[in-house]
Amino acid sequence: MLKLKPRLNMAAEMVRTGSRIADIGTDHAYLPVILILNNKIPHAIAADLRKGPLENAESTVKLNSVEDKIELRLSDGLEYIEPDEVDDIVIAGMGGILIAEILSKAEWTKDSTKNLVLQPQSHSENLREFLFENGYEITNEQACFEDDKVYICMNAVYSGNTGEHSEAELIFGSFLDRKDEPSMAFVEKKLKRLKARYDALIQQSVENDETERLKKIITEAELCLQ
Repeated sequence: MLKLKPRLNMAAEMVRTGSRIADIGTDHAYLPVILILNNKIPHAIAADLRKGPLENAESTVKLNSVEDKIELRLSDGLEYIEPDEVDDIVIAGMGGILIAEILSKAEWTKDSTKNLVLQPQSHSENLREFLFENGYEITNEQACFEDDKVYICMNAVYSGNTGEHSEAELIFGSFLDRKDEPSMAFVEKKLKRLKARYDALIQQSVENDETERLKKIITEAELCLQ
């Protein structure tokens, strides 16, 4: 019986029931196959940049007899996905900078009817910054543990609104306001790196714009955690 690990299960839970999805960077197509088998979605496009992962996806699709509901497609990001084909877009297992680049090349995602499910493996602050600057709103963020690592996932929709966000908000997202264990672990991991960088600069007797910036971020984060 096919079962999703926590990281992909978290993304699956953010997909809207009844939506048609595009799973970008699908690899083995586990996520769309599970969503189809659980009758959560009627149809999916499983897309990947390379033929190898698509062959893996094809094996999973055939093994679970869902060939009529999942279309395999060779695509660089959303390049070969048409706006009227999908309602929800899942981009998981990539860095935040790459996810932002994929979205920047698909202006049609600036549509309030589209639901984005984004799971950055790194540089989540760069992805948040891109989303906010381009009128997307992050409506939900979750965190989970898998193999002793913490992963995050976010829902985003286009609202057209842009606003000012502090650097702490970009780095930590809404996790500063959450008290569940995975969220707190995510915050602590980020905070530890910031403090290490700050302490290294102070030990070198360096006080400049970067040390002031780091001090401000750390102070804001710690105030939220009190």
